[in-house]
Amino acid sequence: MSTLAWIIVAGVAMSAVALVGGVTLLLPERTLKRVLMPLVALAAGSLLGGAMFYMVPTAIDHLGNDLSVYLAIVVGFVAFFILEQFLHWHHCHRPLSEHEPLGYLILIADGLHNFIGGLAVGAAFLVDIKLGVITWLVAAAHEIPQELGDFGILVHSGWPPKRALAYNVISAGTFLLGGLIAYAMSGAVDVELFVPFAAGNFIYIASADLLPQITSTTGSEYEDKRRFPTRDRVEQSAAFVVGLLVLLAVATIT
Repeated sequence: MSTLAWIIVAGVAMSAVALVGGVTLLLPERTLKRVLMPLVALAAGSLLGGAMFYMVPTAIDHLGNDLSVYLAIVVGFVAFFILEQFLHWHHCHRPLSEHEPLGYLILIADGLHNFIGGLAVGAAFLVDIKLGVITWLVAAAHEIPQELGDFGILVHSGWPPKRALAYNVISAGTFLLGGLIAYAMSGAVDVELFVPFAAGNFIYIASADLLPQITSTTGSEYEDKRRFPTRDRVEQSAAFVVGLLVLLAVATIT
């Protein structure tokens, strides 16, 4: 399969991931709250592991231990910081009752986020197919809890479920657009720099968005506040470590 075909398949598959939001209609809110935070912790570990164990070493292998690699990481980190500063948007993983209705703002921010992700994953496929697959899997791991949160907020804001799901899929379509633009730019610019740029994105999302969500969880939604918060934190810590270890294993055996 050609590199372009891999990019197209990855983009379409990421749009399909947006459909996971419909699960919120099938699960009781209590169950959704119970599984969401371990998923967030797993995603945070996967993002950090993917960036530190695979993407940064790959960038250094291809570009050398050069300042440009570390500059691209910092630019990727700062890009998401600025995105959130201007759009006042965060990855949405808190229980639904803790959100203000954000509507179209969430979709616009999510579309920009997916576009940048598509640029990064498209560049990763151009560098190496294996790197592209791993980068896509890491990105998808954090998209699942995000899409659950985004869909829940849209419905909570009064959107009909079918409309919310359709718009979520449309916003995810910018991922494919970003991948195609990366492919089109590959003859004119050094798209390899998008790999450490994406690593910076992943580090920011994990450290500034996902981990604070985990550490600020109080367990107040449970009746037995003496037992459940401790159990939750053990589960979340274990999920975070598993995410790191899985990516470490991938980097070690590939």
